Amino acid sequence: MNTLLKKCLASALLLGSLFALQAAHAAHAASPQDLKGKNVVLVHGAFADGSIWDKVIPLLEARGLHVVAVQNPLSSLADDAAATKRVIDQQNGPVVLVGHSWGGVVISQAGNDDKVKALVYVAAFAPDSGQSINDMIKDKPAPAWASELRKDSAGFLTLPTDAVIHQFAQDLPTAQARIVAATQGPWFAGCTDDKVTTAAWHSKRSWFVVAGRDHMIDPRLQDAMASQIGATVTHVEASHVAMVSQPKAVAEAIIAAASKAE
Repeated sequence: MNTLLKKCLASALLLGSLFALQAAHAAHAASPQDLKGKNVVLVHGAFADGSIWDKVIPLLEARGLHVVAVQNPLSSLADDAAATKRVIDQQNGPVVLVGHSWGGVVISQAGNDDKVKALVYVAAFAPDSGQSINDMIKDKPAPAWASELRKDSAGFLTLPTDAVIHQFAQDLPTAQARIVAATQGPWFAGCTDDKVTTAAWHSKRSWFVVAGRDHMIDPRLQDAMASQIGATVTHVEASHVAMVSQPKAVAEAIIAAASKAE
């Protein structure tokens, strides 16, 4: 075998080894279990239940995350924070706590738990310590959907189906929006006056998914809250239910938070 041929074979073997190493590295980077051992606790908001996360959960589990959706009673901040705390207590390892809408108030309260390493707000309220939703919106005009709320004899509020279709989930197919309306959890009217005692975002790293077509919480208010809490921001052109219409973007924000949670 002449010298030139030996050099060519050696180069080919070297290149082959490099390609194999690169492929192995890529396979490791894309491992579906790369976040195994970490937990995500999902907290739904008003006019919803835990099923609102059904499109996001498989995307998180595909990365090895252990995921639990809280079923909030939606009866008070204290009750919802207690329900969330019970789920956090059941987790082994670090927790990424995610809140949608009213759920943002809940995670601001419950997120002080030592297991919680990151907060993710999805089209949510992010009040400060001593602040309620009404404190945050008192100087702002009432949104169109507010006049459509129905209150029952116990003081719980629901959104009629038409309001869900056109204000809450307007970027979903009508049939899907009807399911969201049918599975909504009634929300106690007094929740809007409940104040967070110590806002967890002061001590926990935060992410925020701002829904640019949100009719329930003004996107400008979402941007302002995200800025106030120093969150890493993801903007999506979505309705209030971004986790349903843009599940991949929401999942990616949660995965980014989980990758930093230690």
